[in-house]
Amino acid sequence: MDAKNIMIVGVGGQGTLLTSRILGKLATTAGYDVKLSEVHGMAQRGGSVVTFVRYGEQVAEPIVEEGQADVLIAFERLEALRYLHFLKKDGVVIVNDWRIDPITVVTRVAEYPEHILDTLKASRATIVVEATRMAKDMGMPKAFNVIVLGAAARHMGFAKEDWIRVIETTVPPKTVDINKKAFEAGYALSV
Repeated sequence: MDAKNIMIVGVGGQGTLLTSRILGKLATTAGYDVKLSEVHGMAQRGGSVVTFVRYGEQVAEPIVEEGQADVLIAFERLEALRYLHFLKKDGVVIVNDWRIDPITVVTRVAEYPEHILDTLKASRATIVVEATRMAKDMGMPKAFNVIVLGAAARHMGFAKEDWIRVIETTVPPKTVDINKKAFEAGYALSV
């Protein structure tokens, strides 16, 4: 198997790193060579966070080059647009339909782009997930990232049961049931 390149992008505090750990652990458990990299990120909430997860028979380096990601998982619309150029032409973007204004928009130095979802859809195969709304409706607002991961899971070649097992051993113990429900909700979206 050629290396599979997954890029996970979001804003600080959205669970980008936990999501990459779940995927990395899943690929390791499946026997693949795995490389993870937090390319650039801000510890405080509000900063852009980018992680790469690469897995395959043999993976030399953790960084995904522009135009080489098979899947782009985005927890916020602008972050999806910002990193779209990393996605292969035949890649897929799974994006949470949510807006978080960056500091440049808050301070009125820049404007939040309009029609981001339309731009994404015109460029690549795009799955839009209303994960933040779904998570709030389910009474578990912090689990939206796992809903998005569930929607993306069908594009990575692992069995649903394997995802569930890794979630059970990766998320904090008191959140296992919530995260399993969130994953199931997202997985049901991408048929």
